[in-house]
Amino acid sequence: MPSSFPKSCSSKPRPPLLSLTIIGGCAASLLRARLPLRLNRTSWQGLGYYTRARNLHRCGKMIVEKFGGRLPNDPDELKSLPGIGLYTANAIAVFAFDQSLPIVEANTARVLSRLFNIRAPIDSTSGRQKLWEASAKLVPQKGARDFQNAMMDLGALICTAHNPCCQICPVKKFCRADNPASLPRKRKRARTISITEWHCFRTSGRTILLERCRQRWRGMWMLPKIQQRNSAPIHRAQFSFTHHRITLEVFRGRSNRLTTRQRWFSCHQLNRIPIPSPHRRAIIDLFIAERGAGLHPQRS
Repeated sequence: MPSSFPKSCSSKPRPPLLSLTIIGGCAASLLRARLPLRLNRTSWQGLGYYTRARNLHRCGKMIVEKFGGRLPNDPDELKSLPGIGLYTANAIAVFAFDQSLPIVEANTARVLSRLFNIRAPIDSTSGRQKLWEASAKLVPQKGARDFQNAMMDLGALICTAHNPCCQICPVKKFCRADNPASLPRKRKRARTISITEWHCFRTSGRTILLERCRQRWRGMWMLPKIQQRNSAPIHRAQFSFTHHRITLEVFRGRSNRLTTRQRWFSCHQLNRIPIPSPHRRAIIDLFIAERGAGLHPQRS
């Protein structure tokens, strides 16, 4: 092995970690299918991508109901499951069942775009199509699992996003890119949009009023939205969500009539319900500010 080879790379064979991740994820999906969706949301809170939590629950239920609790090995049947698209279906088929199928993810996309000198943005329709076609040309009929693992390792350790190690690349003579570091190309990133959202902090004794989310954090509980503000905010925080930069401003609650999506929760219930991280942090900070050390819900 060349002395300049990255230290993170080893000549020893390693277990297919992605296979274990996929199998573990499928097992978790089946276990979660037995749990109420509320508990799945609670255990997922703070991780983001909440649609994935809902799909994971639906996927587990469908595997149990439609496939008798056994994960299908057919890519088309896998794609019929909630939240599983082309990449995930092929990845499961390759790493769990060693089928000969193309795979395109961040590392392999970088390798393929340089090997085939793909100039189209890889996040465009034409660019994605070219990547999948290129991967299909290379994948062997046997040993696809090891091949795809090697492709990912090649992208992660040698054909890196910045300063690729072209001098020790084992497929250097096949690379068509004149300037590998300039690839892959991507479309211009969407402009960040700034948004300010107003919510109220309304308590009664050791209870707090919360509202069920309908859009961004659908199914979770947050501080109630308000349309008007009559005073300075008692809490302000910022967080990012996709291409939005959101300012959360919380105001002292008023005694408006409750809506059908609002309900009171005791302090002890807060650790058992799904609450988005920005709102949970606001609740904790405001309770501590008002009542000292009397309440300490766990931070997510």
